[in-house]
Amino acid sequence: MQTADADAWRLCVAPMMDWTDTHCRYFHRLLSPHARLYTEMVTAAALLHGDRARLLAHNPEEHPLALQLGGSDPDELAKAAHWGAAAGYDEINLNVGCPSDRVQSGRFGACLMREPLLVADCMRAMRETVVVPVTVKCRIGVDDQDDDADLFAFASCVVDAGVRVLIVHARKAWLQGLSPRENREVPPLDYARVYRLKREFPGLTVVINGGIDGLPAVREHLRHVDGVMLGRLAYHDPYALARIDAALSGEAAPPRETALLRMRAYVETQRENGVRLAAMTRHVLGLYHGEPGGKAFRRVLSERAQAADAGWEAIEAALQQVGTTDNRAVA
Repeated sequence: MQTADADAWRLCVAPMMDWTDTHCRYFHRLLSPHARLYTEMVTAAALLHGDRARLLAHNPEEHPLALQLGGSDPDELAKAAHWGAAAGYDEINLNVGCPSDRVQSGRFGACLMREPLLVADCMRAMRETVVVPVTVKCRIGVDDQDDDADLFAFASCVVDAGVRVLIVHARKAWLQGLSPRENREVPPLDYARVYRLKREFPGLTVVINGGIDGLPAVREHLRHVDGVMLGRLAYHDPYALARIDAALSGEAAPPRETALLRMRAYVETQRENGVRLAAMTRHVLGLYHGEPGGKAFRRVLSERAQAADAGWEAIEAALQQVGTTDNRAVA
């Protein structure tokens, strides 16, 4: 039986489609030595029929790193999990939280919360295939699932299948009538239900996700559950991730400029391999969020990185907009 070291999930960065690609994760790791990072969702079918090497590619510096899978066929997911573990991922996570129509049409994502026995079969098949942890990311319910009993029944099924880590977005998902973006904002947050889940399953590592907006919220959640998963905060204000990591670890956060300068060799190697600068710097635009010169940094970097031949000089030009005041570590 797989066990979970709850501390390994104390701070996580959510899987976010179109955002948490390998470039984003490399940058986040420079800011946060301890956070557990997650890929964008990759469907089991894509790994079966697509460019597996490209889909599973990542940098060694990204670890600890989880591969998030989408799917509902136990055999396909077992194969995908095997390939993910063989590629070096530290965790295989199943998406049971995405509410998009496209995902539902493939019979995966949040709609699977209505089929807990199928999810259990999927988790059991993956768990029997790999030695790394297999985990679930879900919602507190879908549509008319308004009671604790619905979430607890779902959790009971996956725990019986050997799952030891459950990541819960503390909102319901409406499967019809709301866009994926609206499903991240319109359904109200219900953190207390996730706290009650932890009390009901004290041996389960419970990670809370959804609307976490800073260190005070992180500290409050950690009074009730084992871990927090940051989403949009970590992307739009990435230095918040550095601050939170530093506060939880007791280590100093790297200064913004230092973290960015450490990315130079990576950026230059990727450019030599034909990757456009904008593909990397789009994840960096919020580094000086809320700081003097932050808007100018964002504007200059966004504009200059668009050129086909843009290189490191575009980043240097953006850094000139914020001066040299950021030359100290933040405890």
